[in-house]
Amino acid sequence: QVQLAESGGGTVQAGDSLRLSCVASGGTFTQYAVGWFRQTPGKEREFLAHVWRSGSSTYVAESVYGRFSISRDNARNTVWLLMNHLEPEDTAVYYCAATDRTGTAAIVKEYDCWGQGTQVTVSS
Repeated sequence: QVQLAESGGGTVQAGDSLRLSCVASGGTFTQYAVGWFRQTPGKEREFLAHVWRSGSSTYVAESVYGRFSISRDNARNTVWLLMNHLEPEDTAVYYCAATDRTGTAAIVKEYDCWGQGTQVTVSS
């Protein structure tokens, strides 16, 4: 299985942008679709975006559509989550996850490999 490592989190002001990175190692990256999720204490993990194996197809959750986008570079084994116009409500731990299945992109259980997460804090 592939191992994932997120980076790029931090503390920003409302209205700022951040780009999170997810670097994969130890597997054949092109066999995996990748998703981004976030989680706050006491809440379930929330789906944000998904990119297909080749990068040709992406899907962004309605809750962040227009502000967040996802992309990947298979030559660099990397997937990015670009977040614009950040709001305090975006404060969470952000995770990337990989799956070699072809199921529903937004379902947490479809993903077998998870990173450790990166904290994003947005101050008002």
